[in-house]
Amino acid sequence: MIAPRARRINIPLRHVALMCGGMLFALLANVTYLQGLDSERLNEDPRNQRTMIARFHSPRGQILLHDGTVIATSRKAGGATYRYRRFYPDGPLYAAITGHFSLHGGAGIEQAEEALLSGGDPRVKVRGLVGGTRGGATLRLTVDRGAQRAAYDGLRATGKPGAVVAIDPRTGAILAMVSLPSYDPNLYASFDAARLDRVDKRLRGDPANPLLNRAIQRNYPPGSTFKVVTGAAALHSGRYGLGTRVSAPASLRLPGTSTYLRNFGGDTCGNGNPPLLQAFKLSCNTPFAKIGVDLGQDVLREQAEAFGFDTDDLEVPMPVARSVYPPVLDDAQTAMSALGQFDVRATPLMIAMIAAAVANDGSLMRPHLVKDVRLADGTMIDKAEPSAYRRVLGAEEAERLTVMMVAATGKGSTGSAAAIRGVKVAGKTGTAENTAKGRAHALFTGFAPAVSPGSPWGSWSRGADPGDGWRLP
Repeated sequence: MIAPRARRINIPLRHVALMCGGMLFALLANVTYLQGLDSERLNEDPRNQRTMIARFHSPRGQILLHDGTVIATSRKAGGATYRYRRFYPDGPLYAAITGHFSLHGGAGIEQAEEALLSGGDPRVKVRGLVGGTRGGATLRLTVDRGAQRAAYDGLRATGKPGAVVAIDPRTGAILAMVSLPSYDPNLYASFDAARLDRVDKRLRGDPANPLLNRAIQRNYPPGSTFKVVTGAAALHSGRYGLGTRVSAPASLRLPGTSTYLRNFGGDTCGNGNPPLLQAFKLSCNTPFAKIGVDLGQDVLREQAEAFGFDTDDLEVPMPVARSVYPPVLDDAQTAMSALGQFDVRATPLMIAMIAAAVANDGSLMRPHLVKDVRLADGTMIDKAEPSAYRRVLGAEEAERLTVMMVAATGKGSTGSAAAIRGVKVAGKTGTAENTAKGRAHALFTGFAPAVSPGSPWGSWSRGADPGDGWRLP
């Protein structure tokens, strides 16, 4: 009697044991999943206070200029919870590049290179465990201190919002990147949550939008600077040369519409039938609109895409907003697009890249901001290698386009203010209507000297006639 009764009692006990074993297995599986497979998501969750506090336990990697000048570093905070505080010696001057790092997260390079700067990158973490060092890696940028200061002071002197980007056309190294109005990243270095919230709310609510990096985060109508792209397409087609006569009436009726396009001032361009070189020099609208229609939307789009329009693969390392050439156009829209109007949009970085491609014999190098990455002990773990981004146009076409751009900064041109005594400057001005605010954008892209940009100042030295009997003026 005892054995059957014991067996009856053991049956529910076994069920309970199996259920407890299953629950224990599920618990262990869930812990394994959370700590192993899902740990990255949890670490990045802004509600995870432990992860946020840990970011300030060790010194974050420094950010340096090309010459070693420190523009972002970590200082001891003197507290038990937060041991290190971020500091930006010349905050507003480099804010468009560095961004900021705070309890709320980061922006700019601070955000784009978070893994390296914090030490979370496997290359940094392993070396730290082996060598016993702690802290993040140091980033040395391509930015030139003098170029950055000149760009910042020059743009600030205008009293207007805007952006400046300078690129070494031979390597793609970004020498300067400025966006105004700017802000002081040190404002975000506070550990006072209430104060940090007030700062963030004030800056985000500022109608001047100081947190926006206008150089790469937003695109704008390029205006007549896009005529460099249209000029490249015209030369590449073989139907136009520097001496080709183009019709340049005072006004042009856009195909299929009752709307008339006019040149600046409402006058004819030149004598109404100037060579392409002079039409570019005077930035005439009507002839370039007619060239756009003649070439067609597909040819213009193909040339724009060769420069990097309509792509999402550009990072410097911060992601860059897409520069856009409209997908489907009628003839009137094509005419306006050839002038950088209608729905054509470009970032200031792209405007600089257009000139850089021409300067580098038609080869566009991939733009980049980080020159090299080093550990705390000085060991280099990464270095930027100049790489070609796109073949935009042939060397001979680039040479002819350079002639056009040099003419556009010569005496009597729209870009004569960019002329430098004793130096051949290649450039192109642009004015684009901003219908959203009823104002116009002023743009300029260019390079100097016109031959071998980046080399010591010199004059045209190629000797060979660039074509059609035209030489640099």
